[in-house]
Formats: sequence, structure tokens, C-alpha cells
Amino acid sequence: MNKLLSTNKKNFDIGILIIRIGVGTMFIVHGAPKIFGGPDYWKMIGEAMANLGIHFAPVIWGFMAGFSEFFGGICLILGLFTTPACFFLISTMMVASTTHFANGEGINGASHAIEAAVLFFGIIFTGPGKYSLDHQFFR
Repeated sequence: MNKLLSTNKKNFDIGILIIRIGVGTMFIVHGAPKIFGGPDYWKMIGEAMANLGIHFAPVIWGFMAGFSEFFGGICLILGLFTTPACFFLISTMMVASTTHFANGEGINGASHAIEAAVLFFGIIFTGPGKYSLDHQFFR
């Protein structure tokens, strides 16, 4: 048990792998209905950009939100293109948190998006770990 709780590099890499798989899976689940929802759904999601003063191309913005979540989740699980995936996921979560605040939901409504953005920001600094395709291809 003591070895399991030690803070060695091997445990760090396993911990990052567990985080990547768990969070990546949930973002695939969140993103799938968005990416497969079609243009009307993309438009509805993309209209959230109006909270940032961006009123053009809501269909494209909505598609990009679903794309970021779905394929960002896949990239997290694989540990492939981890930094760019986290950048897009952070951007999506910033828009989501802004939307929750604009809808009057306050910090309770925005907390999931903020927590996810902080997590992705942390992964940018830690990297995906040894058990990742990034590590295999781009050491």
C-alpha cells in the first residue's frame, strides 16, 4: 500500500492517464449529441457566442463546440495532440461558463465549465504523461 501512495514518476503517469481517460470519456459523452445534432442544434449552441459580442456564424461556432468536446475527448484519452486539444477545450469551457453567468445561473451553474477549464489548463503544464501517444511520437 505504501508504494501505491508514494509520489514517484510512475504513479504520476498512471494518475494522469486515469484523469485523461475519465475526463476524456465524459467529454465524448458531452460532445456527441452536439456534433451529431446537425445544423439547427449547432446554431442553437453557437448563439452562445453572442454573450461575447460575436453574432456571426453561429452554426460554425456550435459545430466547433461539439467538435472540440467530442474529438478533444478522444485526443485526451489517447494522449494525442494533448496541448492543442486542451486549448480548444479551455476555449469551449470559457464560452460555456460565460453563458451560464449570462443566463443568471451564477457560479453554481458555471462551476462545471470552470473546473474543466482549470483541469485542462493543468494538463497543458503537466503534459499527457508517459502512457500517451504524444510521448511515443513526440518525446
